[in-house]
Amino acid sequence: MTIGQLAESTGVPASAIRFWERHGLLPAPERQGGQRRYPPQAAERIVLLRKFQQAGLSLAEIGEFQQDQPRRQAVIRGKLVEIEQRMVDLDHAHQLLLHALQCGKKDIVSCPTFREQMATWRPST
Repeated sequence: MTIGQLAESTGVPASAIRFWERHGLLPAPERQGGQRRYPPQAAERIVLLRKFQQAGLSLAEIGEFQQDQPRRQAVIRGKLVEIEQRMVDLDHAHQLLLHALQCGKKDIVSCPTFREQMATWRPST
């Protein structure tokens, strides 16, 4: 498929596809008559690249996935720790917002229930 077809099928601009190619995140496609021609697997790789980006991986970190297994595993372990912390933070924010919807206090910080929730979120020292 052409770069335009690949861009349309994945919802990723052709400029991003070319950028990823230049940085080695996508293999260089074959060319026919000067046009890039991508195999169907290119769409799968693009979907994966997008998911990695949505998970918060930088392009450099994504590039590490193409390195040897020990380096790749080190990046994965580090990113898992970050994602797990973000999940905890998002859960706390979710709890706060749910409580704020139901709380009758003018200042939510003065609410005893909210203060109890906040106390459980503080990191232990």
